[in-house]
Amino acid sequence: MLEKGKIYEAVISDYTAEGQGIAKIEGCAVFILNALVGEKCLVRIEKAQKTWAAGKITELLEKSPHRVNRQCPVAKLCGGCDFWHMDYAEECRMKADRVRQALNRIGGENLENIPLMAAPVCTGYRNKAVYPVASKKGRAYAGFFRAGTHQIVENSGCLILFPQADQVKNTVIDFLNRHHISTYDETTHQGLLRHIFVRRGWVSGEILVNLTVNGRSLPKEKALIEALKSIPGFRTLVLSVNTKPGNSVLGDEEIVLYGPGYIEDTLCGLTFRLSARSFYQVNHPQAQRLYQAAIDQAGITKNDLVLDLYCGVGTITLVMAKQAGRVIGVEVVEAAVRDARENAKRNGIENAEFFCGDAGKAALELEKQGIHPDLVVVDPPRKGLNADTIEALHRMNPRKIVYVSCDPATLARDVALLKERGYRLLSAQAADLFPRCAHVESIVCLTND
Repeated sequence: MLEKGKIYEAVISDYTAEGQGIAKIEGCAVFILNALVGEKCLVRIEKAQKTWAAGKITELLEKSPHRVNRQCPVAKLCGGCDFWHMDYAEECRMKADRVRQALNRIGGENLENIPLMAAPVCTGYRNKAVYPVASKKGRAYAGFFRAGTHQIVENSGCLILFPQADQVKNTVIDFLNRHHISTYDETTHQGLLRHIFVRRGWVSGEILVNLTVNGRSLPKEKALIEALKSIPGFRTLVLSVNTKPGNSVLGDEEIVLYGPGYIEDTLCGLTFRLSARSFYQVNHPQAQRLYQAAIDQAGITKNDLVLDLYCGVGTITLVMAKQAGRVIGVEVVEAAVRDARENAKRNGIENAEFFCGDAGKAALELEKQGIHPDLVVVDPPRKGLNADTIEALHRMNPRKIVYVSCDPATLARDVALLKERGYRLLSAQAADLFPRCAHVESIVCLTND
C-alpha cells in the first residue's frame, strides 16, 4: 500500500473514463488529475487505499507534446470542463479509445480502433447554460460548481457557451444586486432565486431565460424584462417554481412573465419548439451530424416502420420520418410527447405518431399489438436500457437497432446483452458533442441478419 503524503516518480500510461491520468506505482493504480499519457512526473499521494490511490503532480519531469496552456482562467477550479490542459487531437484520441475499450472489454468485441466525429470548433458551441446563484457579504453572484462541491466558481466569460449566455447572467445578477433581491441558500432553504437557465436557438438566435425561484413571483419583474430586452435575441422570460429542498434546477410549475414561454429553432431542416424542459442537443452542428450518421447507419427506406424509443420532443423521430414509411416515437415525459406531436404538425409530417410511456413497457405493449418494426432507434439516458426494453427488442426482432449513447460503459453492456439475443455489431462510431468536457457520444448499429 502506498504511503499518503509521500512523493513517487510515475509515468502516465492511460486515462480513466473521466480523463484523469492513470499510473502504476509499485503495482497500485494511481489516478492523477491533469496528467497526460506519456508524461513522467513526481506525484504526491493524496489518498491511499489497498488497490488504488489518488495523486497530485508536484513536478513534471517529461512533458507530453499534447500539453497546452489553458485558455480558460478558471479551468482548474470550475467543474464544467475537463480538458483545457491538452490539445484537441489528444482529447479526440482519448474519447475514441474510451468507446473502443468499453466495447471490447464489456461488449465482447475485438475492435482495433473506431472513428470519431470531431467537432469543427471547441468554443462557443454550447446552446444552453444553467448557472447556480448565491450571495456573499450581501452581493449576489453566479457561475458553475467546483468539481464535486456546491461551491460556485465565478467566471466572467465561459469559453464553450454562446456569448449572450454570460450577458444574460450578468444582467440578472446586476438586477438582483440593484434591487436587493435574495438568492437561495440550500442549508437554510431561505432566499428567492436559485438558478439562471438560458437557452438559445442556434439558427433562430432566439433566447429563452428561465429563472428558478423559491416562490411564485419576482419583485420588480418589469425592470428585469426591460434590461433583458437589450440583449439581442431575447424572446421570453419564464419563472420555474421550485419550493422543494434540494438542488434540482427546475420546478413543477412555470409562470410566463414575458413572451410566449418558448423559443423555436431549426434542426436538420425541421422547426422545433423548445422550453426549458425540452431535451435538445446542446451542440447544434454536431447534433445534425450525429443524426445524419444514425440515419446513414440505419439505411432507412420508404417501406420501413421505424420505432424510436426515448424520443424526447421528436427530433430524431421526425428527421427519420422523412426517410421512412411510418415512425412511432415513445417517451415517458408527457410534456415532451405533447411537444413532439406539435412539432410533427408544425412541420407537416403525417407519418409520425407518438405515445407516452416507459420505453420498455410501451415497446412490449406495441409488440402485443402486432407491431414489428423494421428498425428501432434507442437514445436512452446514461443508465442505458432496462430489462423490459432489452426483452422488447428481442421479441420485436427488428432488422436493425441503432443505439445512440452518452455512456460507453452502459452502451457496451447493452451491446453484449443484445448479442446474446442474436444480434451482432455492424458498425460503431464515436462523436464529440462536448469538446473540452469528458462526455462522449457514440452510435452503434446492430443487425440480426
